[in-house]
Amino acid sequence: MTSLHTDLDLPGPITARLARAEDHLALRHLWLLFRHDMSRFSSTLPFADGTFRSEWLDAALRSDPGWHAWILTADIHPIGFALVRDADRPVHILNSFFLVAGARRGGLGLQFARAVVSDAPGEWKVAYQERNRAAVGFWDRVTAGCDRSWSETVGLRGTVDTWISFSAGSGWA
Repeated sequence: MTSLHTDLDLPGPITARLARAEDHLALRHLWLLFRHDMSRFSSTLPFADGTFRSEWLDAALRSDPGWHAWILTADIHPIGFALVRDADRPVHILNSFFLVAGARRGGLGLQFARAVVSDAPGEWKVAYQERNRAAVGFWDRVTAGCDRSWSETVGLRGTVDTWISFSAGSGWA
């Protein structure tokens, strides 16, 4: 568990930790907010029942090999999550990352991303949509001071993702 700090008016303590079984429902609700947020960049629509595809979240919640789910909380309030895939491989992938709007712009996202990555120092990859200008700036700030070895633009299902690769040490956070 990692304690984070912000000047935002949020209840404390603010903690980042690996998710537990009792976090699953909160993570499912946060997932819907995340997919809704991302739909403006991918033009993805929800299914008839109002949900979005969730196979990545499902894999993390089942603790499939190589998958981890992280949760960010402000006291009892779930305010963000991160999904890590390929955690059992030499290069880890920060698969999904989200903070609720009320927890943004106070430095928590930066601290949370670095806490997740610092838990498994080494090589990492992350993808973001180039159309998401906030994400472009955010991931540039997150990886500042890291060895950014490459970036690649990949078009998939009508969405253009930029992938970056970086290396981070244990004292990086």
